Amino acid sequence: MLTRTTVELMLGAAGYCTHPERLTLRGGTLRPVQFPAGFACIIHPVLGPVLFDTGYTSRFFKETAHLPASLYRHITPVIYEDQDSAALQLKAIGIAPEQVRYVVLSHFHADHIGGVRDFPSAQFVYLQDAYESVRQLGALRALKAGFLPGLLPEEFARRSLPFRRDEAVQRFEAGFPFQKGWDLFGDGSMLAVELSGHAEGMIGIFISTQQHDYFLCADAVWSSRAIHENRPPHPAAGLIMSSRSDYRDSFCKVMELHKKYPEVCIVPSHCRQALARWGGSLGHER
Repeated sequence: MLTRTTVELMLGAAGYCTHPERLTLRGGTLRPVQFPAGFACIIHPVLGPVLFDTGYTSRFFKETAHLPASLYRHITPVIYEDQDSAALQLKAIGIAPEQVRYVVLSHFHADHIGGVRDFPSAQFVYLQDAYESVRQLGALRALKAGFLPGLLPEEFARRSLPFRRDEAVQRFEAGFPFQKGWDLFGDGSMLAVELSGHAEGMIGIFISTQQHDYFLCADAVWSSRAIHENRPPHPAAGLIMSSRSDYRDSFCKVMELHKKYPEVCIVPSHCRQALARWGGSLGHER
């Protein structure tokens, strides 16, 4: 196992968006395809339920009701119903929103932070640079960065537990694609690594269950096909990236992980195939 402390895992999606596959997969189809807004519920043996991202909520439509933010929903149409929320999906398996003490945020795009207000007891864990890169943007630049500040609770700063780049002390074995990262809770249960490029300061996390090692890689790739077929996104996708060069570096590290450690289950946030293969209720891994 990659981590010292094993956890339980549930993968789900809170709504989805549509856009041409070719933008995310070089040589893909031009027809619109579905990209689920994935989230993960990680049951820690001591901390209880911890979320990795939250997917959409209906607040997305409120925050994009007027220009310029309304361009977001027109460029990337979102399909969502209230029963799709991460909070209601967790309730269905017996986890109340108040039980979630921590939400780890991979980055601050709307499809990853849309549900944070639904978890009133949670503290927010993220790489500091991810929030600093968006928090003072004007309306147009925030839109380009995929950030809708109204999705965050008013007390977001008070409830935040950010970590810094210079605090990365977790070391991996020689030859591992990532050389250092962060032990988020100090017990080896969730190991974060930086995946900047799609968004500044984006992170992925390594976790282990009794059955598998997982790498939740956020938007470093958009699909399992991109990994298995070594197909990066169309160059036009660079228009919405924080750094094309950082993205290439992160993509290459994910590819290297797949080649050197094929037993690790790599889970992109928006992959229908990964969700179908490993998604579902706690204790029902496949």
